[in-house]
Amino acid sequence: MKAALDDATLEKKIARYVPVRIEFDRGRFDDREYEALKYLVAASRVMDELFWKQAFRKGVEYRRRLEDPQTKTERLLAHYLKINYGPYDRLDNMQAFIETGPRPRGATFYPEDLTKEQFEAWIEKHPSDKATFQSWFTVIRRKPDSKELVAIPYSSHYRDELKKAAELLNKAAGCVDNESFAKFLKSRAAAFLSNEYTQSDMDWMDVKDSRIEATIGPYEVYEDHLLNYKAAFESFITLRDAEQSAKLSKVAAYLTSMEKNLPIPDENKNFERGQMSPIVVADLIYSAGDTRAGVQTLAFNLPNDEVVREKKGSKKVMLKNVSQAKFDKILTPIAARVLDEKQLEHVSFDSYFNHTLMHEVSHGLGPGRIMHEGEKVPVNLVLGELYSSIEEAKADVLGLYNTLFLVSEGVLDEKLREGALVTFLAGVFRSVRFGIHEAHGRANLMAFNYMVDKGGYLFDPHEKRYSVDLEKAPAVVRELAREILMLQALGDYPKTKAFIERYGSMSDNMRAVIATLADIPVDIEPLFGVEDEF
Repeated sequence: MKAALDDATLEKKIARYVPVRIEFDRGRFDDREYEALKYLVAASRVMDELFWKQAFRKGVEYRRRLEDPQTKTERLLAHYLKINYGPYDRLDNMQAFIETGPRPRGATFYPEDLTKEQFEAWIEKHPSDKATFQSWFTVIRRKPDSKELVAIPYSSHYRDELKKAAELLNKAAGCVDNESFAKFLKSRAAAFLSNEYTQSDMDWMDVKDSRIEATIGPYEVYEDHLLNYKAAFESFITLRDAEQSAKLSKVAAYLTSMEKNLPIPDENKNFERGQMSPIVVADLIYSAGDTRAGVQTLAFNLPNDEVVREKKGSKKVMLKNVSQAKFDKILTPIAARVLDEKQLEHVSFDSYFNHTLMHEVSHGLGPGRIMHEGEKVPVNLVLGELYSSIEEAKADVLGLYNTLFLVSEGVLDEKLREGALVTFLAGVFRSVRFGIHEAHGRANLMAFNYMVDKGGYLFDPHEKRYSVDLEKAPAVVRELAREILMLQALGDYPKTKAFIERYGSMSDNMRAVIATLADIPVDIEPLFGVEDEF
C-alpha cells in the first residue's frame, strides 16, 4: 500500500481534526441501562462495519492491512483512513491519499462503471423495477455473466451483519424498562431482517421519556454521489437532557405557524405532514458508521421517509456536547478572524445552538411530495443528485428565516435576532472548510454568495473581514428562502442546477479569508469514553 502524499502533508491533514474526548460517566446509569448500553454499542459497531463496506469496496481490506503499522507513514495512513472510512479525503473533494483509483460516484451501491444515464435508461425500459431500484435499501448489481441489472435488498446483501445487529437490539430491548424504546428496538431488529423500515421509523417517533435513545440503521443518502438514493448505515447512542428538551419543545408548537409564514404561495406549502415534531436535546454517548466519517454531526432530523413524515412528522435530536465542543474549539477562533470586530459581541453559543435547532426543524417544512409528470412523488426523486445540497441550503436559510419569525412572535429571545445573523456568517467559514462538494459545505456557500450578491453581507477589502448588514439582511434571507423553496416546489431540475452552479463557487475574497484560518482545526475527532467500558 503506497501513500499518495508525503508524511508532512498527511500530518497537516490529520491536524485539521482536533481530538475531543466524549466522556462516559458510569455513575449516570443503573445496572439495566448499563447492560442495554453494552448491546447498543455492540450493534453500533456492526453499523460501523457495514459502513466501511458501503463507503469503499476495499475499505475493510485496507484497514486490516494497516492494523499493525510498522512505519511512520503507515501510522499516519492508518489514522487518516480511520477518520475518513476509506482512502478518500472527505475534506478535499474525496481525493485519494492512498494510491488507488478515483472514488466511484456511487460508492459500492452500484456497479462502479454504471452511469446515471444508464440507470435511468434501465428504469425507462423496465418501469416495474422503478420502486426497487430507487429504494433507499437496495444495492444495484449486474447479474453474473450478464449486463442485466438487479436490485438486491440490504437484508439479503448484508444478511450476516444485519442478523447479528438484530440479535443485539433484541437483547438490548430485554434490558430496557421504557416500553416505547423497547418496542422500537424490537421493531428495528425486525426491519433489519425484512428490509421494511417504515414501521420501525414510526415506532422511533413514538419513543417517549427514555433517558437512553438509539438511532440506528440506514438513513442518510449523502454517500451516494451518483443519485442520492441509497442510505448508509449509522448509529447514534445518546443520553437525553430532559430539562433542555422541555425548554426547546415550545418551538415544535409553532410548526404550523412557521409553515404558514413561508414566503411562497399557499398551494406550494405542505400542511399534510404530521405536526408531531419532538425536539430532543441529548449528549452523545457513541456514534458509528456514516455519521462518524469525516465531519461530525451536530444534530439530525429523522426519519427521511416521507410516508412517516406525513403521518408523524420528524424528530429533531440536538447533540449538545458535540455542539459545545465545535463552538469552543472551532467556531469561536474562526469568528475572531473573519468577522468585523464590532459584531463579535453578537456571536454566542445560544445563537449557534439555536440555529442548529432551527435548521433541523426547517427540514420538516416546505415541499415534501410534489406533482411531477402527473404523479405525486417526493422532491428528492425529482431533483436526484442535486437534492442533498439544495435541501441543506433550504434548512440553513429557513433556520435564519424562522429564527427571525419566532423572535418577532416573542417565542425566542430578542438578542437572537442579531445573534442568529452574525453567528451564522461565522459558521459559514466553519462549514465551507469541510469541502464545497460536500452537501452541507456547498449549502452554506450558496447561502453566503447569495447574501453577498444581494448586499446582506459586506466585505472590507482592507481588513479582509466580513460583516452583516443588519438592516438589509432579513429581507435578503426572505428572498433567498423563497427562491430555494420554489425550486423544490416546482421540482425544477435545470433551474436548481443553474442555481447551484451560480452560487456554489468560492470567490477570491472568501479564499483569501479562509487562507488565514489554516492553523484552526476544521472539525473534531471524537474519542469515546464508552469504548473503554465495552
